[in-house]
Amino acid sequence: MSRLLVDADAIRALAEILTETGLTEIEIAEKDNRIRVVRAAAGALHAVPAAPVATAAAPAAAMPVDPAKHPGAVTSPMVGVAYLTPDPGSPPFVTEGQSVTAGQTLMLIEAMKTFNQIKAPRAGTLKTLLVASGDPVEFGEALAIIE
Repeated sequence: MSRLLVDADAIRALAEILTETGLTEIEIAEKDNRIRVVRAAAGALHAVPAAPVATAAAPAAAMPVDPAKHPGAVTSPMVGVAYLTPDPGSPPFVTEGQSVTAGQTLMLIEAMKTFNQIKAPRAGTLKTLLVASGDPVEFGEALAIIE
């Protein structure tokens, strides 16, 4: 009978990385040892023993759709922090379900202490806002969907 050795320090370090980065799952593997730490929905952390997992190709319909590939996607032109209001006490520039016109400000992205307006590239209805105020955004990340 083999005995499972648990490296509590490694689990704590991985849990700390999850907390710092906002990730929901992390796994490390070294030779025959694996440690996987998963954040539960309520924010609790669980160490899950990783076992070999057989993967099967999922049908194309089950694959998640990349919002950046949506024809109505408004993508971030830069890395920064998104803000949906001009200042903390003001109402948002736009809300989901609202009609927008081409050139209308949807949000701001702060990059290097400069606030850059993100404008609607076309008229339509704002179907979905994909970011919240204060969220960090990456270049090319989908920010909103206009249909």
